[in-house]
Amino acid sequence: MNEITLFVGHGSRDSDGNQEFLEFVNEIRRRVPTQHFEACFLELTTPTIPDGLNACIRQDADRIVVVPVILLAASHVKFEIPEYLDAARRKYPNVEIVYGRNIGLHEQMIDLLTDRFYEQAAMFAQEEIHQTAIVLMGRGSSDPDANGDLYKIARQVWEQTGVFTVEVCFTGITFPRLPDGIKRALSLGVKRVVVVPYFLFTGVLIKRMRDVLQEMQAADPTIPLHMAEYFGMHRRLIEIVLERREEALRGQSFMNCDLCKYRKLAAHEHPHNHDHHDHAHSHVYQSEAGSRG
Repeated sequence: MNEITLFVGHGSRDSDGNQEFLEFVNEIRRRVPTQHFEACFLELTTPTIPDGLNACIRQDADRIVVVPVILLAASHVKFEIPEYLDAARRKYPNVEIVYGRNIGLHEQMIDLLTDRFYEQAAMFAQEEIHQTAIVLMGRGSSDPDANGDLYKIARQVWEQTGVFTVEVCFTGITFPRLPDGIKRALSLGVKRVVVVPYFLFTGVLIKRMRDVLQEMQAADPTIPLHMAEYFGMHRRLIEIVLERREEALRGQSFMNCDLCKYRKLAAHEHPHNHDHHDHAHSHVYQSEAGSRG
């Protein structure tokens, strides 16, 4: 069987972020030279998802394993990507298309965030750690389930680091925003703040938030404000993405549907069954894929 893995990045208006994603996929190719990997983007740049799928077909793929390199499961993961895959299944009925899980709530992500924090806090004494606030900065979503996941992650980071507090903020779409998260941390009397981005790669938002942090530091230089690195080429991220690929191949890609607004809508419209295809969770596709040879 000719199997190709297609990694789906979000895409950015910032070419630096798109290039970092392509370099990330290249690094995976170097680490796993026996496997075939392709890359595409969900939006804002090319190649698109249809471009990526067509590239796999042109290379005579019998099975395409699609892995979204996306942090939290909102509409992109639950609805938009599956729509593309459904269209491809109809167009290429003889090709098995397996949908893997996004990065999501993985225990190694907590370790990765902790690593990024301690890179900034390497010179802090233990007592200074206890007087430090982390502001965990996410992208923000219209899906409350995805936003709630960031709060779960924040709690786990607090448990693991021993900082005074971990506050959550978002760069857009929802609230609180970065200045609000920092102000809340400062109101608790901490001695320093480390903003830890829950972001894969650079882009417009990361650069904009660095500017916001510099402006806040200039306005009040008495409390040190730091920003940790985004995830980038961290080895843990590479391991997680490869694990998500292996899960998909074993038919073990499942998502948390319990609090999903798409599931609730489907349940309201179809109260007697759980076959909520309209919002296209990955476990639906995996049950299909698992029935194939």
